[in-house]
Amino acid sequence: MGPVEALERIAFLLERVQEPTYRVKAFRTAAAVVGALPEDDVRRRAANGSLTELKGLGPKTARVVEEAVGGAVPGYLARLEEEAGGPLTEGGEALRAALRGDCHLHSDWSDGGSPIDEMARTARALGHEWAVLTDHSPRLTIARGLSPERLRAQLDVVAEVNEELGDGFRLLTGIECDILADGSLDQEAELLERLDVVVASVHSKLRMDAESMTRRMVSAVASPLVDVLGHCTGRLSAGKKRPESEFDAAMVFAACARFGTAVEINSRPERLDPPRRLVRQALEAGVLFAVDSDAHAPGQLDWQVYGCARAEECGVPAERIVTTWTAGRLLEWTRPK
Repeated sequence: MGPVEALERIAFLLERVQEPTYRVKAFRTAAAVVGALPEDDVRRRAANGSLTELKGLGPKTARVVEEAVGGAVPGYLARLEEEAGGPLTEGGEALRAALRGDCHLHSDWSDGGSPIDEMARTARALGHEWAVLTDHSPRLTIARGLSPERLRAQLDVVAEVNEELGDGFRLLTGIECDILADGSLDQEAELLERLDVVVASVHSKLRMDAESMTRRMVSAVASPLVDVLGHCTGRLSAGKKRPESEFDAAMVFAACARFGTAVEINSRPERLDPPRRLVRQALEAGVLFAVDSDAHAPGQLDWQVYGCARAEECGVPAERIVTTWTAGRLLEWTRPK
């Protein structure tokens, strides 16, 4: 294992178990610095102990580089693999093995922490055949939502990433589009039509009355531009907790079933949305599902197993989960909409 690979693996594992961002950043920064140097220069500095003279490397990251250059598995990485490299939760392994993709992930173009190509490479390394890039829409300014102009520019970047990655993996174009208070969508219709997958989510006025929220969500999922209803209750069960939004779940799920919009099983540990009772209600309503990571960093892409465990527990069959489909089948489903 080379030094860059070792540093990136450490960062991945730290993200996977929700370690503080500053700690992750130290290893990702070090990986970028080392990756930009000629290999001979890295070896020379590792031998003479001058790695810490480089901006972005401290004693801990320098030690990882020195051990990797010497042909050993860095001690820090070995300890972390033992402590954080095991299963994240009980159950979900069989469904996780059946997944082919992920319909919901973010890059540093909005509120994610890593470049598009790094998110794509990590998804591929985790065994996916495809993933959908779904950065935020314009009105979510706190998350640096993409204006129409920025989204158009991102489509060109996605094409370049796919060309670099070659066959065997495809990064699909997408967006996490805000559902506005009146049920309309926060992006130009022409642009939404160009995207492979549109995830629509409520991010504002989460405490509006149940009748208005129901009307808002039904209007969105009935749109032929919407493919997936994201984290439908908006709840947060950890950190800054937030209760579920109130809406007529039977009516919303019936609309999803009628208009062919999948209900997301969001895998973020602080969301796990919808709760089990609503997953079971959606299943009875006949909807499709998308088990998604909602990852904002490479290590978080591995969180899909949380959603898989919940889907298995609620009896959701794999064939009803669009993230078990090939990219071709997924696009056959989204394109006619």
